[in-house]
Amino acid sequence: MIELQDIKKGFADKEILKGVSAVMESGKVNLIIGASGSGKTVMMKCIVGLMGVGSGKILYDNQDFTAMDDKEKKVVRQEIGMLFQGSALFDSMTVEQNVMFPLDMFGKGTLRDKKKRVAECLERVQLMEAAKKFPAEISGGMKKRVGIARAIVLNPKYLFCDEPNSGLDPQTSLLIDKLITELTKEYNITTVINTHDMNTVMESGDHIVYMYQGQKQWEGSNKDIIFSKDQKLNDFIFASEFLREAKEMRQLDIFKDNKWRDQLKNKEGNASGK
Repeated sequence: MIELQDIKKGFADKEILKGVSAVMESGKVNLIIGASGSGKTVMMKCIVGLMGVGSGKILYDNQDFTAMDDKEKKVVRQEIGMLFQGSALFDSMTVEQNVMFPLDMFGKGTLRDKKKRVAECLERVQLMEAAKKFPAEISGGMKKRVGIARAIVLNPKYLFCDEPNSGLDPQTSLLIDKLITELTKEYNITTVINTHDMNTVMESGDHIVYMYQGQKQWEGSNKDIIFSKDQKLNDFIFASEFLREAKEMRQLDIFKDNKWRDQLKNKEGNASGK
């Protein structure tokens, strides 16, 4: 898992993150959501080490990442996969070469071993037929799947996705969400997604952190979010009349789940000290 302990970050005289603490759990899709300027992008960049923190700690499986030297951080980074918003593929490389790039960078195995691993990853994202094509020859959704294949080629323990559905049509977005969720469960990865996509929130959000003006305003699951009484969260998630009506329908569906109702009663009992 990844644990954030009282993370603060600012630029000049502006404080961006104001003491954020959260846990990103293994085997779950962990979402960071919030309006533009809420601090979620800075938060993800701090977690992966693209930015240093002002104060606080970031722990990877109880190891203090913020206190590591460059050599130690490199070891952790070999266990991190990253899916960028624009896929970030190399135009001059084929799909196969793009997926192989992390293996070449970290010197993982012989050429035969590398090709075998690349083939496994491309098969998992159903892109074997595109192995010899260049990025300009494939669709946006296929580029995202290539990005996912590249992100998992090193068998990462941690997977970070920055707006994985950006620029995709609704049907392709669903496929990408499903693929990321399946990989998270299959390999017990700690997946962290920075997203504005409400379908991702409602369908994939095992654990959700809602950021508001640099602070953690709310956290819970996609089922918890349906019954949340946090007004700021509700204004952000259910902004339209259509979504408010959809929320009411989802409430009815979830409330029929006896197991979830028992869990809710236990949470309420613990909160009240009973």
